[in-house]
Amino acid sequence: MPATRKVTVERNRLRFAASHMATFAGKCEPLHGHNYDVFVELEGELTEDGWVWDFGAVKRAAREICDALDHHFLLQSKSKHLHIAAIGEEWEVAFRDKRYVFPRSDVFPLPIENTTAECISEWFAGQLLASLRAQGATHLTRLTVGIEEMPGQTGWYTLEM
Repeated sequence: MPATRKVTVERNRLRFAASHMATFAGKCEPLHGHNYDVFVELEGELTEDGWVWDFGAVKRAAREICDALDHHFLLQSKSKHLHIAAIGEEWEVAFRDKRYVFPRSDVFPLPIENTTAECISEWFAGQLLASLRAQGATHLTRLTVGIEEMPGQTGWYTLEM
């Protein structure tokens, strides 16, 4: 069995600031934000050039995703608990007695059920893998993404390929 190697990139410019309101146990958090940090681990066989994948290429791909999320309200568009409607140039989000109206340009709708670090990391991993595969990275065996909401609180997701 061929040996696999691992590379990691994290923090530095792999971060984004965003707001959200997750739902838990029938309740909805107040609207708040985080300065998220991103961690990426890639595993796979070495390429002919002797690397798992170019650090710069991984950072650029992850940075593009971070930039798309940066300074947006992260909307859990598949939520089972929020009432969500796209009305003209606005998003209306309601939960029981709370109602928010956001300009469309301020919202990044994520196709996830909840905007927890765990769910965001799963979505992020899928986006990153698609980008790396488009670059030709077809030899990877594992991709792990961590989304840190604050120091000491990170949600992780691992894709086995």
